[in-house]
Amino acid sequence: MRTRITLSLLVLVTVLSAVAGCATPQRSRQVSFMIFGSQEEYQAYKSLVDAFQVDNPGYTIDLRYVPSDADFRRRLAADFSAGSPSDVFLLNYRRIAPFAAEGAMAPIEPFLAQSTVIQEGDYFQPAIDAFRFQGQLWCLPQNVSSLVVYYNKALFDAAGLAYPAAGWTWDDFVATAKALTLDLDGDGVLDQYGASIDPILYRLAPFIWQAGGELVDDPANPTRLALDSPEALRAFQWFVDLQVKEQVVPDAAAAAARDGESRFLDGTVGMYFNSRRSTPTMRTIESFDWDVAPLPQDAQPASVLHVDGYCMAEKTQDKEAAWKFIEYANSSKGQEIIARTGRTVPSLRSVAQSPAFLDPTQKPASSQVWLDVVPSLRAVPVLPKWPAIEDATSKEIERAFYGQATVEEAAAAADSLTRSMFIQP
Repeated sequence: MRTRITLSLLVLVTVLSAVAGCATPQRSRQVSFMIFGSQEEYQAYKSLVDAFQVDNPGYTIDLRYVPSDADFRRRLAADFSAGSPSDVFLLNYRRIAPFAAEGAMAPIEPFLAQSTVIQEGDYFQPAIDAFRFQGQLWCLPQNVSSLVVYYNKALFDAAGLAYPAAGWTWDDFVATAKALTLDLDGDGVLDQYGASIDPILYRLAPFIWQAGGELVDDPANPTRLALDSPEALRAFQWFVDLQVKEQVVPDAAAAAARDGESRFLDGTVGMYFNSRRSTPTMRTIESFDWDVAPLPQDAQPASVLHVDGYCMAEKTQDKEAAWKFIEYANSSKGQEIIARTGRTVPSLRSVAQSPAFLDPTQKPASSQVWLDVVPSLRAVPVLPKWPAIEDATSKEIERAFYGQATVEEAAAAADSLTRSMFIQP
């Protein structure tokens, strides 16, 4: 009897051992995710990735970080060329067309249509529409930001100036900037500037629209730039005059020495133009108080859309896993995580109108500004060669901004340089 029991136990142990040997641990589903931005932005996305992995233990996100926007674009293009792009990556809507036209990205619309977590109608429409190209929705917008004016309240107080508010005009802005531009030690060199704005098309655009002009001849089917219209030239001249005439922004040498964000951080510029993405960095300021204001206005209200989206590479092997991460990132929980870091104006209406974004204990105090301007947001064209058009045009804008060409000459040169870029392949 004992022998039979012993043999039975041995058989049972052998069978269980065999079954255990055949069962292998379930492998984690891997998704690579590439981003760019400041260290503060990196920490924001790391918190999102960490939360996703906690809530989804069967998944691992390989977070790939490139600090510089320009380096990020070069890396992305190189990765696609080599056939090894990240599964998911952040991309501004202005830059999706070349990748979409070449079949490098997977359309996101079929995944969104099947989702039981998020629906298209949950998002601000301008953010969704920005990622449509050739009849497809290519990426899911994470934010719906706009250009605003960050301002140093301490410098305003010292100059006895009222803080900028909705309804202020171009003239109000110039007068304020002049009052904030100072040679503090009397050596003939400006130590404090009223404002800082990058001399690029993306910064000039809202002022052209405000003046009643357009960037292109036909926004629906553009064939050329329209910077030579009377309305566009008036806005262009006002923009350029901030440097060549009023001298309220850094000249070429000063701009090359230190960028506008750095100057704002150290308290030597009164107003700085940027989108919401600067907020995490601004929250590191301890030496002075600051806030945000809408753009100064001209004939009609307008601001320029700033929106990045979660995009998926066509070569992604596990598209379901990639979509699961995108879906999580753009769910209420995912957007709340990023919103609390200050990085985004959430594209989900429910999150944008919640304490996750409108937290009265967090700077800036006037975050509502971003939501107030959503109805007046406009997007630049989405074309395969728009990035090249924008780069070439911005070089001409920079020439005029630093007094090396008239606005008429710069507009004509930009038109000549970019005409062929509008021709669709």
